[in-house]
Amino acid sequence: MKTPSKLALLAWFAVGTAGTLATLPLAPVAHAAPAAGELVKMLQTVDDRQRNSGDYKSLVYIEQKEKDKSDLVYQAVIYRRDETDKLVIMFLKPQAEAGKGYLRVDKNLFMYDPSVGRWERRTERERIGGTDSQRADFDESRLAEEYAPAFVAEEALGKYTVNHLKLTANAGFDVSYPVVELWLDKATGNTLKRQDFALSGRLMRTTYYPEWMKQFSPSKKAEVYTPKEIRIFDEVEKGNSTTIVMQSVDLNSLDDSIFTKAWLESKSR
Repeated sequence: MKTPSKLALLAWFAVGTAGTLATLPLAPVAHAAPAAGELVKMLQTVDDRQRNSGDYKSLVYIEQKEKDKSDLVYQAVIYRRDETDKLVIMFLKPQAEAGKGYLRVDKNLFMYDPSVGRWERRTERERIGGTDSQRADFDESRLAEEYAPAFVAEEALGKYTVNHLKLTANAGFDVSYPVVELWLDKATGNTLKRQDFALSGRLMRTTYYPEWMKQFSPSKKAEVYTPKEIRIFDEVEKGNSTTIVMQSVDLNSLDDSIFTKAWLESKSR
């Protein structure tokens, strides 16, 4: 499978020989800070533009780069039922990973390994398939529900004017990272850049969203936005990165049986 070509928005940054990320300077713009209610509406806009209110299926390409190791290429299919927060991730390629999968149901994440025929419960920090990706990278966006936003600044990110927000996890929610910083495009409301932090304040990941696509959702009866490409840079293990490309997206209804352990087990037999 060929590595996807660089997209126009990747002019934001250049990856050095060690694979580390060098972003363009962020130029603050002097503006009054939005009210708290406006900040929540920004997150609600991000969530609503991606919310399908029905079913979702996507064929994805995942490329994992690790320092001093050969690149790994995966193909997986993502199934979602946003109305009930259900998610299935099933690997198709390479052959050694075929049939391995994840199931999110009742706010619990489980992994199935067909080589041993066993299910194991996983945390929100689980590296999907050993890559830098996590459950939240494939799931429905719930930022307004899970986090409380604070305004940092209005900035220039390359040629884009963005709202830079700092999010702190709300009590009672199981999230991958307790602190998140977002750079939202003022023109569209879409996320352009995200940084995830540990409770200690250590930067764990930097993620870029070079391109978004939209299509009509029969269940929502409106357009839904999904990231076409996601680039994740590991800030702990410098030189490691993951590229996710959505090769196709289908918003038609899915069979109920897909969102069960029995279905995923049947695909590995």
